[in-house]
Amino acid sequence: MTFEQLRVFIAVAERLHVTQAASALNMTQSAASAAVQALEGGLGTRLFDRVGRHIELTEAGRVFLPEARAVLKRLAQAGQTLAELDGLERGRLALWASQTISGYFLPRFIARFHETRPHIELSLVIDNTAGVARAVAAGDADIGFVEGDVEDPLLVRVDVGADQLLLVVAADHPFAAKRTMKPEDLAALKWTLRERGSGTRQIFEDAVRAYGVDPDTLDVTLELPSNEAVRSAVEAGAGATVISRLVAEVKLAAGDLTILPIAFPERRFTALRHGDRSRSRAEGAFLDFVRTG
Repeated sequence: MTFEQLRVFIAVAERLHVTQAASALNMTQSAASAAVQALEGGLGTRLFDRVGRHIELTEAGRVFLPEARAVLKRLAQAGQTLAELDGLERGRLALWASQTISGYFLPRFIARFHETRPHIELSLVIDNTAGVARAVAAGDADIGFVEGDVEDPLLVRVDVGADQLLLVVAADHPFAAKRTMKPEDLAALKWTLRERGSGTRQIFEDAVRAYGVDPDTLDVTLELPSNEAVRSAVEAGAGATVISRLVAEVKLAAGDLTILPIAFPERRFTALRHGDRSRSRAEGAFLDFVRTG
């Protein structure tokens, strides 16, 4: 059974005339007759009775006709769905992002993209960098957004932005008035940090090593699972931290936090996608949207 055979059968059944059906379908009478015969052969039953020079639907033909119409309707709907996906009139994207990106970088792009493509459904799951990378590798995420390094040959990386890390303490911290600091001063601080596996923690430890300090020797008194918890703890006097400028800027402007004079690196925001999976039009459009700002 083919869709072309169904199309011919429906045309003949509606007209009860092979010649008229063939003309409506822009095909020869012999081709239309052959399509009906092939369909009957495949089904193992007659769909038409030949009564003199006329044809009539058999009981099987009358039962089969609405089913054949339903199949062609579903086919047309499927084609329309694909056209809408290709035209970005519908679609679905599963986004995963690390905390800094999901809280301070990505929301404006999601809101603006929804305004331009309201029929594309966007979902967002928040995890740390390691968790986001695992979700993309497993196929749970169409696109992942992270700020840490990810070493996985299956994942394609796309640069989408940048962020500055700052060393901050509460405004009344003993180091708050310092105008200069040396790398060895890092060992004199008590630290509140994000959990291991977060991009912020990874970049912090790499930067500390670059200053010649072993991060395992630092006095880490608190490890907390969110940027806001880290910021609030440091603001309340729980030592120092290295945190995104995006996270700290409100409290810096209010005078609740102070930047200490040791530079930490700019970090890149990266989109991750699986290199072996096809990229939908919606995925490509959203990535372009984020990259172009």
